[in-house]
Amino acid sequence: MRRFAVAALLAVVLAGCGSTSDDAQQTALSALATPVATVSGSSSPTPTVRCADPTASLRPPATMPSSGAMPAGSFMAAIKRRGRLVAGVDQNTFLFGYLRPSTGRIEGFEIDLLREVARSIFGDPDRVDLKALTTSQRLPSVQSGAVDIVADAVSMTCARRRQVAFSSVYFDAGQRLLVPVTSRVRSLRDLRGRRVCATQGSTTIERIRRSPAKPIPFGVAQRTDCLVALQQGRVDAISSDDSILLGFRAQDPNTKLVGPRIHDEPYGMAIARSHSEFVRFVNGVLDRLRRDGTWRRIHRRWLGDLASTPTPPRARYSD
Repeated sequence: MRRFAVAALLAVVLAGCGSTSDDAQQTALSALATPVATVSGSSSPTPTVRCADPTASLRPPATMPSSGAMPAGSFMAAIKRRGRLVAGVDQNTFLFGYLRPSTGRIEGFEIDLLREVARSIFGDPDRVDLKALTTSQRLPSVQSGAVDIVADAVSMTCARRRQVAFSSVYFDAGQRLLVPVTSRVRSLRDLRGRRVCATQGSTTIERIRRSPAKPIPFGVAQRTDCLVALQQGRVDAISSDDSILLGFRAQDPNTKLVGPRIHDEPYGMAIARSHSEFVRFVNGVLDRLRRDGTWRRIHRRWLGDLASTPTPPRARYSD
């Protein structure tokens, strides 16, 4: 009962929203309801979608601009004039993007990567406003211009590339299962006719629906809702990316990951397809993080206690 109460309390606490700025705290609902002003500035023509490899992105510029000196007329220059990078993130994925109750700020692996993008634009990593999104809000928020970029465990697929552009891969995750430590489940085949939790709008819940094992998909709006449902006994398993499930296991040691990866889930930062110069710029930032050791340092800071630090994902470019 104690661990259930803690998880339920966590889910309630995480209903708030944090920001990296020193402005007054905003709630998640007010952050989502407040439209972001349209940024003036030229946009690159929307590129044709080719998808032989959904992880292939646009090559970084031959020479990256210096911090604070963005190319005239570029989307980065428009962001600099505004004074803030506006980023869509999650607020309840432990260690990746989560609201720390003690500080009221959203922190994690993905947040630190976004801070490096802000550093490259402004010379100041704190110039980023974080907008808490649900899974189903991620791509529409990019398409509408409500945010400049999303870093929120977005798996790169050909279907999604028809809606948004992606950076190069910044994290290699994989779909797996989380169950109670007393469970005898070893794979999705053992869950026929049993409830498996996943977030609405995710690639995971679609795979559960299509699985020949015929588990019953149990959709929720927020990832933490799955952990609460598992603890309450309303579902038999959670299926999500192993990066997310490792955080759940850290929060509740009475759970375990089982089975091999069901599917690879490479993460990319989502950007509007009309801003190809911004995609190239972000890829230049990620390339620097891979080369100078910053990616490893950020990974070690947030995930070092859960997994050994891997080699940064190799970038693939389409041109």
